[in-house]
Amino acid sequence: MSQPQTLLTMAGATRPTLEPDCSALLLIDMQREYVTGRLPLPDAAPALERARYLLDRAREVGMAVVHVAHRGRPGGAFDPAADGFLFAPEVTPVPGERIIEKGLPNAFADTELDSYLKQRDIRQLLVIGFMTHMCVSSTVRAALDLGYISHLASDACATRDLPAATGDGVISARQLQASSLAGLADRFAWVDKSREWL
Repeated sequence: MSQPQTLLTMAGATRPTLEPDCSALLLIDMQREYVTGRLPLPDAAPALERARYLLDRAREVGMAVVHVAHRGRPGGAFDPAADGFLFAPEVTPVPGERIIEKGLPNAFADTELDSYLKQRDIRQLLVIGFMTHMCVSSTVRAALDLGYISHLASDACATRDLPAATGDGVISARQLQASSLAGLADRFAWVDKSREWL
C-alpha cells in the first residue's frame, strides 16, 4: 500500500511564504472559558504559550492581528458579563488590534471579518485558537471559499474530549486534535508547528 498523501501534495502545491504585509494572525476564541471556565481544554496552557510566542512575533514584524471572541448568551458559556468571556491573559489585545465578536463557529459568519481583511488587502491567515475541531476548523474551511490561504499553527490550538457519535466510548482530545488537523491539512490549510511560522 502506498503512503497516504494530502490533496495539496497530490496537486503539486507548495506552501507559500507567509508575508507579514499581506497576512494576519487570527486568534480564535482564546478566552478564559476554555481555561478556567465551563469548557476547560486539557492542552489550553501549552497552546496559549505558543500563541503568545506567535503574537509577540506578529507584533514585532508588524503583521495585522485579529482577536475573535465567541459571544454567548446570558447565563451560559461565554456570557459577555462573565469572566469566561474575557481573553486569556497570555493573549490580551493591545490598542490597534482588531476585536471581532461572533455568535457562530465560523468567524466569518455574520461578522465584519471578511470585509476588514479585504479592506487591508490581506490574503493569507495564520490561524490559531480554540477549539480545533469546531471554530478553528469551520473558520479555516470558510476562509478557503472566500479566497484566503490559511496557515495553521498546530501547537497553538487545542480541543477537548468528545463522546463517540456512535455512543460507544470517548474520542480523546489528543485523537480529535490529530484528526482535525489531518482533515484541514488535506486541502484547507498548511499545518505546521508554531516554530515554523514567522
